[in-house]
Amino acid sequence: MFTQEIAMDLGTANTLIIHNNKIVIDQPSIVAIDRTTGKPIAVGEQAKLMQGKTHENIKTVRPLKDGVIADFHASEHMIKEFIKQIPGIRGRFIQPALRIVICIPSGITEVEKRAVKDSALKVNAKEVKLIYEPMAAAIGAGIDVQSPEGNMIIDIGGGTTEIAVIALGGIVCDKSLKIAGDVFTNDIAYFLRSYYNLYIGERTAERIKIEIGSALEELDYPLEDIPVQGRDLI
Repeated sequence: MFTQEIAMDLGTANTLIIHNNKIVIDQPSIVAIDRTTGKPIAVGEQAKLMQGKTHENIKTVRPLKDGVIADFHASEHMIKEFIKQIPGIRGRFIQPALRIVICIPSGITEVEKRAVKDSALKVNAKEVKLIYEPMAAAIGAGIDVQSPEGNMIIDIGGGTTEIAVIALGGIVCDKSLKIAGDVFTNDIAYFLRSYYNLYIGERTAERIKIEIGSALEELDYPLEDIPVQGRDLI
């Protein structure tokens, strides 16, 4: 009653929180901050709507870069706000203590690990456990991670791609690449800028990637074109 267990995937692009075996939070990892006071104004979906449309007094930041915390203050506020939105915890007079499991990239340093732990401990967490993302992905995919055979996991996120071979409940070898979803998004924006002299924002580039992006050149069903608006650089 006084302790709640939650699992959290702090992603570069999106943050997921699981409570009572259900995904209760699935929101973009973005925070809008007032430049004059330094105080956060909005997080998640609300902050994403502001992205690319802010004036000089507001800036939108992504607290995580390449799967690790880049802005400690913004990430702490983001975690705090997301936890407040969990249906089983929201509106309680006495906030319960939390036991949290957090996914981390396999190539993370000790300093970066401590930053994740410290952020979680500041939001009423009495116990924080860290689990490597490829291991969490393997368990989530239903693989028997304890068996004496190797399974290769490739987890493509926003900031990093995690590749690991798992056997006997541990990671045999792993590689964390900085080539992931964000790189594809930037490449789309770069292409339009180079070929058409059209400047588009991150949100538009991401929409193109999600709606008509493909890793294969030849598809069984050709995708329809989508109209794109942007700024004419000429």
